[in-house]
Amino acid sequence: MQTSNQSSDTESDGTVAALDIGSNSFHLIVARIIDGSLQTLHKVKQRVRLADGLSEEGVLDEEAMQRGLNTLSQMAQTLQNVPPQNVRVVATYTLRKAINADEFLTRAAEVFPYPIEIIPGREEARLIYQGIAHTVSGTDNRLVVDIGGGSTEFIIGQHFTPLKVNSRSMGCVSFTKQFFPKGKITERSFQRAVLAAEQELEAISDDFRAAGWQQCHGTSGTIKAIREAIVQNGWSNGEIKATHLEKLKQTLIAFDHIDNINIPGVSEHRRPVLAGGLAVLIAAFDSLNIQQMRYEDAALREGVLYEMEERFQHHDIRERTVESLTTRYSIDSQQAKRVHRSANFIFEQIAQAWQFNKKDYQQLLSWAALLHEIGLHIHSTAYHKHSAYILQYTDMPGFNTEEQLLVAILTRYHRKKFKPADLPKFSLFKAKAVIRLIRILRVASVLNLRRIEGYLPAYQVEVEDELIKITFPEGFIEEQQLLAADLTVEQDIQSESGYQLEFS
Repeated sequence: MQTSNQSSDTESDGTVAALDIGSNSFHLIVARIIDGSLQTLHKVKQRVRLADGLSEEGVLDEEAMQRGLNTLSQMAQTLQNVPPQNVRVVATYTLRKAINADEFLTRAAEVFPYPIEIIPGREEARLIYQGIAHTVSGTDNRLVVDIGGGSTEFIIGQHFTPLKVNSRSMGCVSFTKQFFPKGKITERSFQRAVLAAEQELEAISDDFRAAGWQQCHGTSGTIKAIREAIVQNGWSNGEIKATHLEKLKQTLIAFDHIDNINIPGVSEHRRPVLAGGLAVLIAAFDSLNIQQMRYEDAALREGVLYEMEERFQHHDIRERTVESLTTRYSIDSQQAKRVHRSANFIFEQIAQAWQFNKKDYQQLLSWAALLHEIGLHIHSTAYHKHSAYILQYTDMPGFNTEEQLLVAILTRYHRKKFKPADLPKFSLFKAKAVIRLIRILRVASVLNLRRIEGYLPAYQVEVEDELIKITFPEGFIEEQQLLAADLTVEQDIQSESGYQLEFS
């Protein structure tokens, strides 16, 4: 597969940066990756409490948005000296859940000149595991727990391979807001919070316990604060056990109110959400039968950086995901390669004229071509709709939410009628570019409807504004009446959608 051009600056300038737009805090790390190891140059952490502004209906309020936008504006200044292609920004639970996330992203683009990727919960979990795997030695199975502001991720893995990943909708901000209203801390409120977390864990507890692990690691500010409180009180030398959590719970209850919390090692910024985070961790220990846990100072942002290094070296987890799906759903690989080859051939001829300047456009088109018949696994009737459903809702490691949706949309509209007005709104991809990718894939698909290897001659594709012109060698199209008929049907469909296609 031919991928898009990578800037040489990516390899020549070793500085990389990752920004984690979390539900509680925004974390920025600037570093160099040298011989596979992370050399941190700069870290910034800002408490934003984005999840505080998320209503039960999923609306992010103006106050929370403004806190986030102000912080992003500050982060942009810090990132000025990092090559733009070496910056990756990921957003987690709150923007996953906010029904008005697109408004936030639109406004963010005005003050923050880097694309923001909203990643699925399972992808967040996978990246968290990569951060731990690169910083903690050992080949035994390990359990990793990361308590965020709105979600908690659970991963069992071995060495660099995650074996089980899951994200549950519970976090230190959301649980404090729900179960400790007005800051009151009681035994009853803890019981309710722990029970709710245990109910949330019911779906994964048996499966995770059956898989087993030899080491347990905790990440995130919540677990760090809990560890510090335990150590400062002299209950432990560093490890966290269930008995320690119970002692800390009783200590918080004795304070009676969040405003009264005063525990060495717990910052004033962490105190307001400590109770909710502690309840989640108590439930995790109980539901998963965790004996002890060690805190690790690596998490999502480190995982993002290591994954960036993999991509720079052309070891893209997304490639492996596509290969895995091809095998799992028994896709006709020969036909997929034919459509893939045609789509790339067309793309490369018109990329400059159509200004495909975003590096991922060709990659995503290529992957959609390889997966466009995945829906045949369900049924041949309307298989393009089945393809889109599978690709939108299956687990696709390495893909952010919009990348996964775009691949699904390309497969959905690669055949039959399409209406541009029906397309979803993207923040990472321009609407005109999405439509153009759809049109390329449609033409590539039509050219290969006969499923015959090597019957297409060399041909040329040109564009004039939104007109696609295909020119075959003299006499070819007159001999291939079936292909001419197929292209005529496609010509009519594109015309109904407001676009022109010509061939000769």
